Amino acid sequence: MKHLTLIVLFLATLMNQAYAQCAMCKSVVESNIDGGSAIGSGLNDGILYLMAMPYLALAIVAFAWMRYNKRLKA
Repeated sequence: MKHLTLIVLFLATLMNQAYAQCAMCKSVVESNIDGGSAIGSGLNDGILYLMAMPYLALAIVAFAWMRYNKRLKA
């Protein structure tokens, strides 16, 4: 359980650094931001949302598996 907590905390710290995009997306977003549009921040939030979903699904499966194993041992 301690290792799982450390992994989740490590992944959470990496999420702040995950603002990378492809070159085309980055240029379009930068030009929109320079033009006063708020699309750039929305695109970054969407990318982070899509990145977080597999980790969330994995965490839910791991929690259910640990709970199931705990019930079997009891």
